[in-house]
This record gives sequence, C-alpha cells and structure tokens, in this order.
Amino acid sequence: MSATLVPVILSGGAGTRLWPVSREALPKPFMRLPDGRSLLRRTVERAAAIVDSAPAWIVTNREYYFLSRDELAPATARGAAQFLLEPVGRNTAPAIALASLAVAAQHGDDALLLVLPADHVIADEAAFRTAVEAARHVAAQGWLVTFGMQVERPATGYGYIKLGAPLAPGTHAVERFVEKPTEERAQEYMASGQYCWNSGMFLFRAGDMLAAFEAHKPELLRAARACWESSQDKRVGPDAIELQRGSFAVLESISIDYAIFEHAKRVAVVPGSFGWSDVGAWNELAAHYAADERGNRAAGDALFVDSDGCYVHGQDRLVATLGVKDVYVIDTPDAVLVLDKARARDVKQVVDAVRARGGDKHAYHVTVARPWGSYTVLQEAPGFKIKRVEVKPGRALSLQMHYRRSEHWIVVNGTAKVTNGEQEFLLRTNESTYIPSGTKHRLENPGTVPLVLIEVQSGQYLGEDDIVRFEDRYGRVPANQT
Repeated sequence: MSATLVPVILSGGAGTRLWPVSREALPKPFMRLPDGRSLLRRTVERAAAIVDSAPAWIVTNREYYFLSRDELAPATARGAAQFLLEPVGRNTAPAIALASLAVAAQHGDDALLLVLPADHVIADEAAFRTAVEAARHVAAQGWLVTFGMQVERPATGYGYIKLGAPLAPGTHAVERFVEKPTEERAQEYMASGQYCWNSGMFLFRAGDMLAAFEAHKPELLRAARACWESSQDKRVGPDAIELQRGSFAVLESISIDYAIFEHAKRVAVVPGSFGWSDVGAWNELAAHYAADERGNRAAGDALFVDSDGCYVHGQDRLVATLGVKDVYVIDTPDAVLVLDKARARDVKQVVDAVRARGGDKHAYHVTVARPWGSYTVLQEAPGFKIKRVEVKPGRALSLQMHYRRSEHWIVVNGTAKVTNGEQEFLLRTNESTYIPSGTKHRLENPGTVPLVLIEVQSGQYLGEDDIVRFEDRYGRVPANQT
C-alpha cells in the first residue's frame, strides 16, 4: 500500500501587489476568479481531486480561521479540512516544520506532504495530477521534491532551478537554485532550456523533511517540537490547533528554500507546464479575463472608449476609460488605484505610502469580515461612526465593553438578543437600544435569518481597539478586534 498523501495548504500573506482588493484583513487567498471561487477554495478542491489524498491541513493565521472555514464549507463537504493556526507570520520554514510534525503524528513518518500555496492558479489540473504522481515516486525514495514551471518569458520576479541528472521519467535532480536574476541573465536561462521557475510547491515524506531540519536547522526543529508539544491543549474545536503564541513567536522567520532546499543533498524537481500562475500582480490576474478586440479586459461593469490594453476591476459602479492605453483601474468602495500596466509589480510602493499616511486602508476594507458575520462602515467623521452590522444565524459577538464610546443599535432585519448591562431582551425590526460607554453588552442572532442592524457610535475615540472582552465563543484574545 502506498503511503498516505496529505495536502498542506499554506494560506497567508497580505498580497500587497493586489491592493486595494487584497488587504491584510482579507488577503489574496480569498480573492475570487471569474468562476466565483476563491483562490483558497480552488487550491483545496485541486488537492481533494487527488484520489487517495487525506483531508488537508491548512496553515493560516489565527485571524483567518473562521473566514477560511466558512469559505471552504462547499469545498470540504467530502471531508473536513484541519487547521494549524499561527498567532503571527513566521515565513514558510516554521509552517512546514510544524505541518510535518502534525502529519507525522497523525499518519507516521512515511506519510507524504503535498505543500501548496493557497494563492496559485493551475489551469490544467490533469497535468498537475500527473506531475504529483511522478513526484510521489521519487519522494518515496527519500528525495525532497519541488515542482518547477516551464520558463515562458525572461521573468525577473521568480527564482529559477537548474535541472540536473534525470532520476525517473519526468524527474530530475536539482543542480542548483538561482535567486531572482537580471533580465539579461533570465534571457540566458530561458534560451538554455536547462532551467525552470521555482513554483514554491513541494512533495516529501514527513520523516525526510524532519531529518533535513535536524541536519540543517536543528535549533528551529527543536523550537518547533516545543511549540507543537505546548499547543496540544489549545485545540479550537475538533478541526484546529492554535499554535501557542510564546513558543511559536521565537521560531526563526525564514523560507523553506533558504532553510532546507538550498542545502539538502537529495533534492529533486518535477518540471511541468500546466498553466501555473502565482497571481502575483494585477497583470497576472487580468489575464484570467477575456479580452475584447483591442485587448481590454474587465471584471465588473466597464466601458472602454478609444482605449487599448486596459484592465478595469470594479464592483458596484460603472468605470469608463477614454483615450488611454495600458492603464489599469482598480475600483473599490473606499480606494481607487490607477496604474501603468508596466508598473504592476510596484503596487507595494503605494501600500507603503498608504500605511505611512495613517489610517487603516492598507489593512481593512469598508466591509470587514468577523467570525460572527461582518460590518460595513457607512459614514465616519470626528465624534461619530455609522456601521451596518450583519450577524449570521446562531452567531454572537463577544460580551464586551468600550471605555471611550457609546453605541445605539437599531434593528432593520431579523431578531436580536441583546445583553445591555444587567438586562437581557429581544429587539425586533424598527426597535432599538442605547448602550452607554463602560457598559457590558453582547449582540446575538437567535433566529434563522441574518440579523441586520445599524450601529451609531458616539465618542471622541472610535478605534476598533477600544474593546475589553469578557467572554468570546471564538477564542479571540482580549483587547483584539471585535
């Protein structure tokens, strides 16, 4: 019997090159492609299509757990995903070390890990499954396998892998890894036919990866084992382990390439061409939408007049272009980005500038997802903020208090169960309550339809960090966000 194959999905990162759609609170894995599925859901479904794969382990930030679980509900109907929840980001080496420990504990050292970033696109999934089978054959012999993508252009934004001696059909030893090259060097690599792009996807036995950590990063492995042991009593329900903050935060922040793959002796690569993209910038996302006769593409309602090679990403309103060429317009309710197509990989400069000027538009959308539902900021000015709050059936906010603001709730749909100080009561459509600052309160939806209310906040400080939590169903730490 062949060893169990366990998908490990790495789901993190802010995706700053895709701002203002991708933000820290709702990063790139949750972005949707034209078929309506998010990148995260597509990745999990791709892994599940490998016939004998076990339920996936998803390594993600603690803040994305409930959002991920809700997003994946349709994709995991045949078998629940499991989660490793990171309190902070520490790059890919700690994530893979802990995933290897989790898989080894569950399935044994011979179990195979198929490591996939959550934000990649693979168009030819049949060809991908063929590549996985080739990688399994070599990984079963003790090789750490990476997947290399056929070089299609002299890209300077990717790392490269030089192919070594053939090992088996469709598989080579890795001669060396190469950092992101200059354009001239990238052209040489492409012309030689001896290189492929480093995709960041891997396949290996759990025991072999742990042995590689022991050989090349023993201190990181010891710290990961300590974190794993200290996290066994921190389960968030039956499907998730929350990694203990103190022991996880001390792990070295380093990529798996630098930590292991560039030093290990038995490293193989399966080169392939199956429509891979890491969707790393707006031009790569735009390529997934059909072009008109002048090369214009759109997601949303767009009108192109005397324009060529443009892309519009809109939401709730018409976006029109006139007399422009190779211009991208990214329209969201609270931020609009206009850029030259040639500068698509430089959007991080804009995000850095947005962060430096203050506010939270680098991190949050107007609508912010929460474990219990979402809220949308309708209007904000000195002294007041107005929100639309939606609570899912059966969900509840934490029992909480604010020191510096009062709140007025008006129900517009559904039924609210309200705790307001010592009182507990129901509010129905067109009914309201006032919550003075310093008063413990909670909002619940006891019904079967979404609860929608308008919240009016008043006070000199209206930041989301003005909160003291007393009870919370979702295990969030006090003084975090609602």
